[in-house]
Amino acid sequence: VAQGIVQEVRQSAQLMLSQLLQQLRTNVALPACLRVIGFLRRMDVLTEAELRLKFLQARGAWLRSVQAAVPERDPFVHLSKTVEACRVHLFDVITQYRAIFSDEEPRAPAQGAIFHGWVLHKVSEFLRTLRRDLGRGVGGRLDSLLGQCMYFGLSFSRVGVDFRGQLAPLFQRVAADAFGAAVREALDKFREEMNSYTLISAPAVLGGGAGAPLPTAQPGTLQPPMVLLDFPPLACFLNGLLVAFNDLRLCCPIALAQDVTACLDSALAEVTKTILAFHRAEEAAFSGREQELFTQFCTAFLEDLLPYLNRCLQVLFPPAQIAQALGEISGLG
Repeated sequence: VAQGIVQEVRQSAQLMLSQLLQQLRTNVALPACLRVIGFLRRMDVLTEAELRLKFLQARGAWLRSVQAAVPERDPFVHLSKTVEACRVHLFDVITQYRAIFSDEEPRAPAQGAIFHGWVLHKVSEFLRTLRRDLGRGVGGRLDSLLGQCMYFGLSFSRVGVDFRGQLAPLFQRVAADAFGAAVREALDKFREEMNSYTLISAPAVLGGGAGAPLPTAQPGTLQPPMVLLDFPPLACFLNGLLVAFNDLRLCCPIALAQDVTACLDSALAEVTKTILAFHRAEEAAFSGREQELFTQFCTAFLEDLLPYLNRCLQVLFPPAQIAQALGEISGLG
């Protein structure tokens, strides 16, 4: 009889333990958390370290359920809502933990490591989600997500977990990859244009031919060279690059200056090869007028397109900012 009573008591205690822990797996407020932990302490079935671990595991399970409820179809929407959910709810859990458990006691360092390890694990989970969704593509809204994530990281500096330094490389890589893809697309379109291009079809109306003189762009402006309209392949190529520049401008860290310049330099080298191949294939059949137009084509590429692209780069990456960044790096050395 005594053994039966003991067994029933144990089963009741186990059921109560499960029910109390289950409450922590729901959207429970701080007062309720305090009551649950108070009951668990009075039951005296868990050590202090086990109690902390069970609390974090239960609250972590609730956080995962909140994140799992976010629709994943649209990467931007999923990431945006995940950032907001993590920022609000993870901060709430941290606040609850610190209100319930004290890490300032002499015996607490090892127990405090449980909490800090859990927080770092949650941040790592968020960074994995961020990396995955950014890889799926978020369109031209990278700047919006960067702002949200930076605010998330900044808010966690209040609890000693400022992870903004982990964000920059992720967004930098995505911006560089998107720029590279846009440049490759512009290059492919240029090659297509050159495959069907005939010099005799150049209109010679908006460019250097006879007619009204072109308006001169004011110094410091970024008006595209109008002469390029006389040469559709160059105009098409520049248009593609401007799309790439405009997308990059929304999220353009100074650290990308070298990668962007190298990408553009490589594309221009391919353009040069394509122009050279066109000349080799068509030169024998050139008339005098076509030879003159080809010279104008090359001149427009060299004297109009290239300087304009250089000005675009200087707007995206002001030399003064680059000099300042290099000076700071030199100072650290």
